[in-house]
Amino acid sequence: MNTLDQVKTLVVHSLQLGERGANLNAASQLLGAIPEFDSMAVVNIIAALEEYFGFSIEDDEIEADHFATLGSLTAFVTHKLDESA
Repeated sequence: MNTLDQVKTLVVHSLQLGERGANLNAASQLLGAIPEFDSMAVVNIIAALEEYFGFSIEDDEIEADHFATLGSLTAFVTHKLDESA
């Protein structure tokens, strides 16, 4: 499973999107486009990413741009993985 698929799985699970999450792709809008994707969801997704991938996200690294699309969130995760390698 590639990083995009892993991030997608975590987002779908964290937001409890069920079948609605099946069609998400890299261009899918997240923040502001999915009603369940609110500030609490951001906190839950950050925690899920940290636990799953084993890295830590500092408060000053959290930017709305990272959560704009599934692709931008995946790019952020990839950057964090590269940093920790």
